[in-house]
Amino acid sequence: MNAPVRFYQTGTFTVGNRLLEPGQRSVQSSPERANALDSGHRACQGCGEALGARYTLDAALRATGGRLIAANATGCLEVFSTPYPETSWRLPWIHSLFGNAAAVGTGIAAALKVRAQKAGRAESDVRVVAQGGDGGTTDIGFGCLSGMFERNDDVLYVCYDNEAYMNTGVQRSSATPPAARTATTPAVGAAPGARFGQGKDLPRIAMAHAIPYVATATVADLRDLEAKVERAMAIRGARYLHVLVPCPLGWGAAPGDTIRLARLAVESGLFPVFEAEHGELCRVAPIRRLVPVDDYLRPQKRFAHLFAAGGDDARARIQARADRNIRRYGLLDAPRGAGEAA
Repeated sequence: MNAPVRFYQTGTFTVGNRLLEPGQRSVQSSPERANALDSGHRACQGCGEALGARYTLDAALRATGGRLIAANATGCLEVFSTPYPETSWRLPWIHSLFGNAAAVGTGIAAALKVRAQKAGRAESDVRVVAQGGDGGTTDIGFGCLSGMFERNDDVLYVCYDNEAYMNTGVQRSSATPPAARTATTPAVGAAPGARFGQGKDLPRIAMAHAIPYVATATVADLRDLEAKVERAMAIRGARYLHVLVPCPLGWGAAPGDTIRLARLAVESGLFPVFEAEHGELCRVAPIRRLVPVDDYLRPQKRFAHLFAAGGDDARARIQARADRNIRRYGLLDAPRGAGEAA
């Protein structure tokens, strides 16, 4: 039996508000939301990935009328949501290996298309989402994902980026930012933390494949995330959504700072929020209140060494990366509302 959903927030644009007009309400504010990732999972307190997955799949389920299948790579999301023999998922869901979620999603989509064609329809009305963390996306699953893009398979791939291999002990991934402390990039030596000059910018790599849709989002802007999922599900072909999901454990941050840190990543310019279609940038979310990168770095213990003696140069280089993003995407030039969901 499903437990009733109760809402307590009133008078604001928060998740639970029901005083807005129906067209302004978020998926999460509706008592009919799917709760795709239900209570009972074992994520850490303040887990950004748990929020990102629920927000994303609830929006996708609404966009598809509940006709959705999810393929999930090995990683934090799979481990905390499906400890054998339990599951917190409330939709058809399959666990793949660490590196082949994109390939499994492709196979599901191909089977659905064949079944639809045998029934006299060109396309299936059941849609597919493949999802994984940054390790299973930017590293181990990179080849499968690139193949999915190159073939333009009808799958929405979602990367929940917490910037390291959190499930196995906080090791560096190719999405780990420079100077960050991890178990494999300790804060020791002349250049502590992760090296500068390494890593992969997956949203830009996805754009280079000229697929129909690429977008970035964070758990700090629920409405923007939901709108991008809805837009992605209205498109056929390969689509890529990269969602920043802070990890309190791996980042050394307070559980209550998850949303704040995601917002500061955007406001500092370190995480540009945008959309692209067929390889061309088409919408950018402008920075509302520009902040220095120090405001983002300081609350995280993985960057604590940058505020000790000798850390000024590394912080200046990180600030330069943020400034480059601001110039590259026009984050201060975009008109107000240009990147906001209608």
